[in-house]
Amino acid sequence: MSITLRDLIRMVRACKTAAEERAVISKECALIRTAIREESEIYRGRNVAKLMYIHMLGYPTAFGQMETLKLISAPSFSDKRVGHLALTLLLTENTEVLTLVTNSLKVDLSNSNQYIQALSLISIGNLATSDMARDLASDVEKILKGMSSYLKKKAALATIRLIKKEPELIEHLSERIITLLKDRTHGVLIATIQLIIEVISVEPETKNDF
Repeated sequence: MSITLRDLIRMVRACKTAAEERAVISKECALIRTAIREESEIYRGRNVAKLMYIHMLGYPTAFGQMETLKLISAPSFSDKRVGHLALTLLLTENTEVLTLVTNSLKVDLSNSNQYIQALSLISIGNLATSDMARDLASDVEKILKGMSSYLKKKAALATIRLIKKEPELIEHLSERIITLLKDRTHGVLIATIQLIIEVISVEPETKNDF
C-alpha cells in the first residue's frame, strides 16, 4: 500500500532512534522498488516525491532514476513538475542515464504550455552537459527570440549553463544577448546582466562587445 509523502515524513519524525528511521526508510524503499518493477503509473509521481525526501535524508535513491525520466516524459504538468524537480535533485551531470533525457527536454522546450517550457529551461540551467549544450542551444535561442518575458528570463539563465559547458556558443549567441538588453522587463534585464558577466568571465575579450 502506497503512503503519501506527508505520512512518510510523519513516520520518520516519530522515530526515536536512527535504527527506527532506517527501518522505516528500508520498508518504504522496498515498496517503491516493487512499484517500479510492476510499472505502476498511478503512484509514480508520489513515489518519486518520496524518493526526493529519502535522498535529502542521505539514503541512496539511484534505483529511482529511471522513474524520474518517465515522469519528465509524462503528458500531465503535475507529473512533469515532480520529474523535473527530481531530475535536478537525484541526478548529476555525471549520471549515465542523463544522456537519455535530452530528447525529452527538447520536446518540452517546444511545448505550447509556457510553464512546461520553463521546467525544461530550469533543468537545462542546472544539469546541462557539453553534449546537451550543443544539442539544445538552438532551441533555447528560439525562446530568447520569443515574446514571453517570463520564458526569456529563464532562457537567459539556462544560457549561462550552456556557455559554461560549451564556450564556443558565445560567438553564436552574442548578438541575441545584446538584443536582450533592450527588453523592458526587469527580470529579463537582471538575468541578461548575469549572463553577460558569465560571458566576460569565460572570454574576457568580449567585454567590448557589450
